[in-house]
Amino acid sequence: MQTWFRKLVVETRRRAEMIDVTARLQAAVEEARVASGLLTAQAMHTTAGMTINENADPDVVGDLLAQLERLAENPAYRHSEGNSDAHLKASLLGASVTLPVVQGRLVLGTWQGIYFCEFDGPRLREMAVTVLGE
Repeated sequence: MQTWFRKLVVETRRRAEMIDVTARLQAAVEEARVASGLLTAQAMHTTAGMTINENADPDVVGDLLAQLERLAENPAYRHSEGNSDAHLKASLLGASVTLPVVQGRLVLGTWQGIYFCEFDGPRLREMAVTVLGE
């Protein structure tokens, strides 16, 4: 079994945003030259996350960000850095996604895309990408 690993930089531009990284992760599979296996992508930060969701209608991303903001509102946070909401949002979504690779392609549904989710930007972020397979 072959293992391929890279850290990719993700530049975010707003405090909260979801960046479609599907094409970058497919390029990683191609660079790894894996025909069959698994890809895992992990946000390397406690205020960022990863998710898979619709990438056809941008209103879905806007709705998700708006609802996460409502869920995380709390004026009584004790954490002094002012980003407790970002920690909560990242925990709700999770730090990583894992997808199958078949015939050198990520297996995704028709409308699915892979998102790096920023909740405390803008910043330069890192995403760890591992591809396992043959």
